[in-house]
Amino acid sequence: MKISTKGRYGLRVLLDLALHGSNDNPRMLRDVANSQDISEKYLSRLVIDLRRAGLISSVRGAGGGYKLARPPKMITVLNILEVMEGPLGIIDCLNQSDKCTKSKYCSSQVLWSQINQKVRNVFSEYTLQDLLDLYHIGNFSAIAEVLV
Repeated sequence: MKISTKGRYGLRVLLDLALHGSNDNPRMLRDVANSQDISEKYLSRLVIDLRRAGLISSVRGAGGGYKLARPPKMITVLNILEVMEGPLGIIDCLNQSDKCTKSKYCSSQVLWSQINQKVRNVFSEYTLQDLLDLYHIGNFSAIAEVLV
């Protein structure tokens, strides 16, 4: 399994909004792009998916921008990654839509399924709030392990 730039950048957008934005002061996309060193054009495509999923909301008009739609403790890393990447799976045959015709006879499917569930559990155990807490105490190496 490989998390693409779309997944990693989606997480960075939400972290940026959690750090710098608020309900009273939404963050402009250009400010997120500048602070994260990501193309504003690319970010504009990512925020569409994040908004559709209900993770962020937009505020129009003067002083408008983007803000988190939910508290950071209510957004897991798994939520973010699955919005950006689709259902996470270490192999394609674990997805229901890609069910392998040999699954009834596949002795390794149990192994793949257990590994896949453990990976999903780790991503679901970390919330955006956890990453913010790590940021505030300066534990950047722990954040990097989650983001990479």
